[in-house]
Amino acid sequence: MAEYFHVHPTDPQARLIAQIATAIDGGALAVYPTDSCYAIGCHIGDKRAMDRIRAIRRVDDRHHFTLVCSDLSEIATYARVDNATYRLLKALTPGPYTFLLRATSEVPRRLQNPRRKTIGIRVPDNVIAQALLERLGQPLISSTLVLPDMAAPLADPEEIRERMSALVDVIVDGGNCGHEPTSVINLSGDIPEVVRRGKGDVSFLDGE
Repeated sequence: MAEYFHVHPTDPQARLIAQIATAIDGGALAVYPTDSCYAIGCHIGDKRAMDRIRAIRRVDDRHHFTLVCSDLSEIATYARVDNATYRLLKALTPGPYTFLLRATSEVPRRLQNPRRKTIGIRVPDNVIAQALLERLGQPLISSTLVLPDMAAPLADPEEIRERMSALVDVIVDGGNCGHEPTSVINLSGDIPEVVRRGKGDVSFLDGE
């Protein structure tokens, strides 16, 4: 049965954030809120927890995980970013966007798209997620909390508790944060490409 933490959405309790971070460092699989919808996340080096995410979502080893980072300085460690890409990232982060970028040698192969050698990276504009990332001191490996029998991500904390308590180790209740996933922008090529239209506005790229 998962540990359940009710965390204040605008003023997260430091004691609870510390407990959640300690659990994740110890191998826990956690459901937590972001600025678009809830996500399932784990420690960046935890292969077993990643396999559990795949099992919950019923996806194969080609599933594109996302590195959820606290800021742009972390992104530079895991992705190759030129000046033009950096300017775009700076304008859109933090926010409800996922960026597909060319992975650096710091990224384990199991986290990369096997064919394109890319990694999904995002910086969420969510106080709880940012507090947790700051406490961890490193990114979270994450995937959107969409169950195989659902068309949209789970949004209601009580429903998440009911459906996920037996599947994960930690549930962070930060209130209803919506069910619209991030917009996905592929920045691994010469021209930005909108892969998915979600919560983040991508209309400014329509003319490119």
